[in-house]
Amino acid sequence: MTERQANGATTLTTVYENDDFQLTGVSVSRTGRLFVNFPRWSDRYLHAVCEIAPDGAAKPYPDDAWNAWNLKPATAGTAFVCVQSVVVDTDDVLWVVDAAAPLLASVVPGGAKLVAIDLATDRVVRVIAFDPDVAKADSYLNDIRIDTRRNTAYLTDSGHGGLIVVDLATGSARRVLDGHPSVFVEPGVSVVVRGKELLQHGKPPQFDADGIALSPGGAYLYYKPVTGKTLYRIATETLRDSGATPDAVGRAVEIVAQTFPTDGLWMDAAGTLYLTDVENDAVARLLPSGALERVVSSPALRWPDTFSQGPDGRIYVSASHIDESPNFNGGKSVRSSPYAVFAFAP
Repeated sequence: MTERQANGATTLTTVYENDDFQLTGVSVSRTGRLFVNFPRWSDRYLHAVCEIAPDGAAKPYPDDAWNAWNLKPATAGTAFVCVQSVVVDTDDVLWVVDAAAPLLASVVPGGAKLVAIDLATDRVVRVIAFDPDVAKADSYLNDIRIDTRRNTAYLTDSGHGGLIVVDLATGSARRVLDGHPSVFVEPGVSVVVRGKELLQHGKPPQFDADGIALSPGGAYLYYKPVTGKTLYRIATETLRDSGATPDAVGRAVEIVAQTFPTDGLWMDAAGTLYLTDVENDAVARLLPSGALERVVSSPALRWPDTFSQGPDGRIYVSASHIDESPNFNGGKSVRSSPYAVFAFAP
């Protein structure tokens, strides 16, 4: 199946789909291996992380044991509880963000963590557990970017609102920008998908800081809430300065552009920023002039979620159908097409 822009310039190609289990994250390795994750948001759930074979078969990754949490807090540190995103870094290590908040409820004690899997051996090589002062009870760890040059990871918290900085050399993590307006839902912004306002309990979804992107040299981190139009960035030098006061970090936040409700962000090697347009089943990019240009759109791209980029230069994007889920439709799913991952040439 393919979908084409009206001008015929960009083709969206399906690389994976399933009609059973909701997915959010996608990542592609340096050798073209494809990984996806499935958050534990309902009882319709099987595995947390899978590698997708060329024929579309999904295999639990790295093994069955990591994907078979027994629902007991005592084992939450050694199995995937509720995975929100997966990202392969430049060293071909797969990092798995376990938000550990099944059914979008409170974080399971001991479950919030960052898991590193060496793709050369397909083995877990590191687990960084997050303390309750980092992954708070109402946190939902969301997206991640890895700077291998500076051995640092940056995550968004879309539940409590904030960014998390992880020193990968030591495994220490700390929160930044707590209480800063840039990490919270933007007042007065609604999310209107195909003409229907998205409402939960009578108000717009409360999705705080979510998508992030790291500039090619790692100097800036870009981020924004889903329920918001303002795109922000901050110098990573400031984020890595553990001695910087909260006020100093807050003053370093810059407004980049006015956009629209988005989920995922991606910045390519040339410094072009891509944004998912959840209201219009589309992907856009931010031009140097500050204008937004639509790259591709498709009725199949329902709630474009997360980006990755393959070794062939193609950009991958997942369709998580969040707007069609029971939470926003009176307790019933209205989904009519599969969860999927697509690819397009920028």
